[in-house]
Amino acid sequence: MSNNKKSKKWLEPRVELPTAQYRLITLASFVLPILIWCLVSYVPFIWHPNVQITDPGGVGYFKEGMMLKREVFDTESAKMASESKALPHGIPANPIYLPAPDEVVRALYTSFTTEPQRRSEQWLHESLWHSITVVFTAFFLSSIIAVPLGIICGTYAAASRLTEPFVEFFRYLPAPAFGALAVAVLGIHDGPKIAIIFIGTFFQQVLIIANTTRKLDLSLLEAALTLGAKRLQLLFKVVIPGVLPELYRDQRILLGWAWTYLIVAELIGTSSGITWFITQQARYKNFDNVFAAIFIIGVIGLLSDIILSRLGKRLFPWDKSSNKA
Repeated sequence: MSNNKKSKKWLEPRVELPTAQYRLITLASFVLPILIWCLVSYVPFIWHPNVQITDPGGVGYFKEGMMLKREVFDTESAKMASESKALPHGIPANPIYLPAPDEVVRALYTSFTTEPQRRSEQWLHESLWHSITVVFTAFFLSSIIAVPLGIICGTYAAASRLTEPFVEFFRYLPAPAFGALAVAVLGIHDGPKIAIIFIGTFFQQVLIIANTTRKLDLSLLEAALTLGAKRLQLLFKVVIPGVLPELYRDQRILLGWAWTYLIVAELIGTSSGITWFITQQARYKNFDNVFAAIFIIGVIGLLSDIILSRLGKRLFPWDKSSNKA
């Protein structure tokens, strides 16, 4: 195949790419953002609005390692020059809230290996495990109710008309708005956090799963009825097996939604989990630890999605969309 045809294939809609190109593009999706981050962090003329002091010169309040805005540095330098005093020296720097990649990597390592400096702080792995427990508990409780309800709504018009109008209304209500009520009813510990994630995912699940169920080929239902299938047989022998692969993919996506509610949920009641770790580190301006915690959340989410994707290929080997490269 000529290079021209290869380049055109990249732009053809819904066409599978060769394995090598697929892996290359997948790798680029991670490399490009990291490359931009490195350029911003390490190339002084791209974006370094601050100055880090290397020599305070004659400025009394300047300290070595101090970071300040370039305008302030220039003003003090001009003032020292007019007074014939020693000029301060500094290097271009990014704000403290934008650490460089190597600082975040070191913070990620030390967060797992170095004991917290303050007695009130937790290890990063302790905070992470607590948050993972909250997310998966809330999502499991949400799913065991929403999945059957969504399937029933997608199968039977009467159930849909009875349930979905209210669900449509309720899904627009912001889940964090129920925080005070959740604390009053469930206490200040993990109960309200689980409730907020439950509310944030339950109503979306019902609607998405109902819509997925409606996509089942109607001819399959007609064939089953023609062959004498009863109502429960139609549901358990035709509808559920027919939509299982799509439902599985829906759950993978909806699990990501549960993670997006985590930070807000963990601020309700007693602060805990990874949110507590992030807020504590931000309070002491340890933004490298903040970025490290955010990064590890993304890694956990990505790894769990990859594991679920691989599991889906084994569970549903007949489903073509689950087994694409």
